[in-house]
Amino acid sequence: MNLFSTISFFADNAQSAAKSGGYMQTLIMLAVALVFFYFILLRPEQKRRKQAKYMRDSMKKGDKVTAMGMIGTIDQVTDNTVILNTYDGAKIEVLKAAITDVQTSTPVEKA
Repeated sequence: MNLFSTISFFADNAQSAAKSGGYMQTLIMLAVALVFFYFILLRPEQKRRKQAKYMRDSMKKGDKVTAMGMIGTIDQVTDNTVILNTYDGAKIEVLKAAITDVQTSTPVEKA
């Protein structure tokens, strides 16, 4: 009879160890998933937004920009908008947030 109680004692300890190991394994997998999502999804998006903000803040008169598929030259820059001079001479006011590409008007000198 003593043998069966010893076996059940070891079986209970094995089950409780498996349960606590299962929780720890779940927490580790959750932490790995969070780190994965940060480095694969969130961090690159933050870098892209920072670069776009820098690009929009550094715009000046004379730069050639693309906004919603329209190409124009900056005629005036305000706080939230930019006035573009288009090919046919028309002027269009566009939000800075709509600008996707900026080509500076000053050429880069090559050494």
